[in-house]
Amino acid sequence: MKKLLLIIAFIGMANAAQAACYADYKAKRGDPLQLQYGVAQVSDGACNKQAAARELAPRLNAAGWTLLTVLSTFGPEGLAQRKASAGQYYLRY
Repeated sequence: MKKLLLIIAFIGMANAAQAACYADYKAKRGDPLQLQYGVAQVSDGACNKQAAARELAPRLNAAGWTLLTVLSTFGPEGLAQRKASAGQYYLRY
């Protein structure tokens, strides 16, 4: 019985550690000016605006984009409502 409880506890901790975090953001690139709204997955440790910005900026920069702002961070429950708005930039970076 103790082993079963221990196994259940470990499974619960593993699921909590795998909780996904996402950020929606705005970015731009130059001549001619292009603007982008997107949604990206960020690490659990970056599940706040400032940390998400530090994580996203280099990813976007590598593709020629400059991060303007991180609008919010959220869990999987916020993905569906943002998918249409993000279009081709949904989970791209």
